[in-house]
Amino acid sequence: MLKSMFLAILMFVSVLFGMQQANEGIVKMKGYGHEQFQGVFMINNSSEGELEASILGNDLSSHDIEKKKAELEEMKAFNFFSSIGKAIAQFISSMTDLIIQFIAGLLTK
Repeated sequence: MLKSMFLAILMFVSVLFGMQQANEGIVKMKGYGHEQFQGVFMINNSSEGELEASILGNDLSSHDIEKKKAELEEMKAFNFFSSIGKAIAQFISSMTDLIIQFIAGLLTK
């Protein structure tokens, strides 16, 4: 599961990097900078000294993430997927324990 999460994150970052490269290519092709061609992923320092991030021109803050997490918890979708993940992990763990006990039983005989 860790490998698949790592691959998904790697592919997401690769897509963002590719979009940024395409954006730079468009700007070079046009020969001038335009407000419409913003960066894909930008991090800026605010006047208050905090970091501000934007993806595709949309501002992103920790408050937005917390708000979305609260909405998911209200919809019970977050807990649903969490319970499925826990059930799968418990099943795999119990199957691994059974296999190890079986092999240990064969070796002790």
